[in-house]
Amino acid sequence: MNIMTKKERINEIIKILNEEYGTDFKTYLEHNNAWELLVATILSAQCTDARVNIVTKDLFVKYPDVYAFAKAKQSELEKDIYSTGFYKNKAKNIIACANEVIERHGGEVPSDIDELTKLSGVGRKTANVIRGNIFDEPSIVVDTHVKRISNLLGLTKQQDPVKIEYDLMKCLPKEQWILYNLQIIAHGRKICIARRPKCDECVLAGVCPSAKIKK
Repeated sequence: MNIMTKKERINEIIKILNEEYGTDFKTYLEHNNAWELLVATILSAQCTDARVNIVTKDLFVKYPDVYAFAKAKQSELEKDIYSTGFYKNKAKNIIACANEVIERHGGEVPSDIDELTKLSGVGRKTANVIRGNIFDEPSIVVDTHVKRISNLLGLTKQQDPVKIEYDLMKCLPKEQWILYNLQIIAHGRKICIARRPKCDECVLAGVCPSAKIKK
């Protein structure tokens, strides 16, 4: 029996993901510019993208730009984003972030990861979403799906998101980084569901060590 090397297996994983989920580059969070995506990504913490999109549809009309968010009353913004959860912290961070973007960057969201992560409410995950989707900077976004499925696929043994990010950067080609994020999120929602993975329906079953264990 021909046993794949890790590199061959990774190439096969990429090929399967590209065939199954396509190579169109898009984010699930609806936005018109970098600032809107930044707000949407902050709101998406512990919340579904679908719910965030419902909230931001009206939110971005009420607060049309970074300057409007900077002047927002926290108590009012809390009500506007209440359904996304953790609304007090999110409202506080969004207002602080808006003021920081204006004061430090002239109202323009920066592309540099170090500058992004200095903003209130912005960690590496959020920064990489912005870098990948707005500035076309190859980046690995380690959300719960990417963390879990990358471990199942044997691409990393780490649990810390930053360490996972670096492991994936080493083993995946740069041109696949952003696509991998989107494809794995789609796969996690559709097939590799945390508590009830559909291994029998999974196109990656043949190259997934964890699927073989379940069988």
